Amino acid sequence: MALSDFDRALVRATQSGLPLVPRPYEAVGATLGVSGERVRERLREMIDEGLVRRIGAVPNHYRLGYVANGMSVWDVDDDHVDACARRIAELPGVSHCYRRPRRLPLWRYNLFAMLHGTTRASVERQAERVAALLGEHVRAHEILYSTAILKKTGLRLAGRTDSIAG
Repeated sequence: MALSDFDRALVRATQSGLPLVPRPYEAVGATLGVSGERVRERLREMIDEGLVRRIGAVPNHYRLGYVANGMSVWDVDDDHVDACARRIAELPGVSHCYRRPRRLPLWRYNLFAMLHGTTRASVERQAERVAALLGEHVRAHEILYSTAILKKTGLRLAGRTDSIAG
């Protein structure tokens, strides 16, 4: 998809994240010579056009003190997994929750919920609350703890062609 000069400048100005100031869109607009409203408007259009999937905050859980991060994986009856996921997603300490296909016979789990805590014991207590919430619908679960911090990046312009990279 062809990008306008303004689009390229906007992506370059935001590809390392929005500035941590009270009015970030206005700050970006000031560097581009447009209003903050124009920045917000074009980003909304880019989402609508499918150029950008979403704009969101990506907290560094480790810097916030949440050093025990575990992906809890659950074997939940397929007929109940969506309703269970909605309940789990509302719990404090759950940053994301989603359904994934099973990969039988090796991988039986179809419901994933990322749990964050200051200790493994706190993550395990959260998993116990999830298990209680799921009740009879859960057949098995595990917690897969993070062993490395993966760098998360947003939209980038790739190479000399200025095409969008994922």
